Amino acid sequence: MDTDAPDTTPDARRLAEALTREHRDIDGGIEEFVEHLNDDADTVPAKPLLTAMRGLRRHIYLEETILFPPLEAAGMMMPIQVMLREHGQLWRAMDSLTALVVDASAGEQDARDRLGDACRDLLSLLDRHNSKEEPIIYPRADTELDPEASAELARFLRTGRTPEGWVCKGAAA
Repeated sequence: MDTDAPDTTPDARRLAEALTREHRDIDGGIEEFVEHLNDDADTVPAKPLLTAMRGLRRHIYLEETILFPPLEAAGMMMPIQVMLREHGQLWRAMDSLTALVVDASAGEQDARDRLGDACRDLLSLLDRHNSKEEPIIYPRADTELDPEASAELARFLRTGRTPEGWVCKGAAA
């Protein structure tokens, strides 16, 4: 075993770090996609964007079903409500992006431009959301969750999947 390799397995003492790392990975996938939108290729390589959106939906699921309920019960009702509302905005933005990807895949420049603008808008929403969530919510994951919830969150971070058809609470708002 390589003892110099970093331990990337989330545990109860590093949940905030693992959650923040997921934010960076999601943002990075969207940014990579936007970089390639201006390539001269006839088709748009949508995989980085679709992977990032799948990761974001999964991330929202784990927050709303595992992380937020115990934090809300511990008195963080208002911050959690803000996060839920913003999750709805993010979800709707991803729904719009999915439709734009189909249009842009045909190679139409106007569709590529709209898709690029929508991706930058999503990144802006994520930046505003993450700038609140990371310093306010995530540190509490390391201190407020009971051992069972911590273990469930760590397990989900390693292997969890969003159930088919699941939609975040604020998506319909």
